[in-house]
Amino acid sequence: MNAPVGQGISGRPTHVTAERFFGQSIIVTGAAQGIGLAVAHRIAYEDGNLVLVDRSELVHDVAEQLRGVGKGTVDSVTADLETYEGAQQSIDFARTKFKNLDIVINNVGGTIWAKPFEEYTEEEITKEIQRSLFPTLWMCRATLPCLIKNGGGTIVNVSSIATGGVNRVPYAAAKGGVNGIVSALAHEAAHHNVRVVATAPGGTLAPERKVKRGPGPEGEKQQQWYQEIVDQTISSSHMRRYATLEEQAAPICFLASEEASYITGSVLPVGGGDQG
Repeated sequence: MNAPVGQGISGRPTHVTAERFFGQSIIVTGAAQGIGLAVAHRIAYEDGNLVLVDRSELVHDVAEQLRGVGKGTVDSVTADLETYEGAQQSIDFARTKFKNLDIVINNVGGTIWAKPFEEYTEEEITKEIQRSLFPTLWMCRATLPCLIKNGGGTIVNVSSIATGGVNRVPYAAAKGGVNGIVSALAHEAAHHNVRVVATAPGGTLAPERKVKRGPGPEGEKQQQWYQEIVDQTISSSHMRRYATLEEQAAPICFLASEEASYITGSVLPVGGGDQG
């Protein structure tokens, strides 16, 4: 089976805090679809100035759709965030648009394959780590000097409940690394007035991806392995369901905002009660 799907993001979000991000400059990575798109959508309606980053050219369409919905500006750039060069290019682009950078939301990542660990090849393990750890690591490294120079700011990383899931050990290792970045960097950066936090989303309903993460399950055995992930995700949630995109975007935006000014070093599980 394929991943459970849900509605996309369009129109005014259900919950909006007007002007919450007014006057603030924010980068959202992985903004072409999924949770990243939902976060960008919410911030645009809450009047933030945005630079949207994605490897897909679709990010430019998203930026065009969001221009004018709030009081902030919306720009976009394509970059390969699996490389430090791509991360630095994103920061350099943002600096041409912003006087100061206030918030960076790192959303790039996602399981490529779903199967028991003994079935992964060396190449597949490497690709999973490249996809779901390095974009966050590189963006944090590229972002930090800019935030320090500006006198502070906030980094919000998107981790995953899958650190406690089945059939995704390399992805779990990558997201465990993201959690480690949050803990260690928050301790290091606090005296620079830089907060580092994360959410750990559980299963989330989203439309079929326009840019696929991987080949998808093929054959009865691979379908079974993927079904095990779906079943475990639902059974581990006290609420026995997947989240909506808005339900994932809301806590990310909260942690990014000044409402969370005394929160750093924390990873907030957003899995309907599943702690990961």
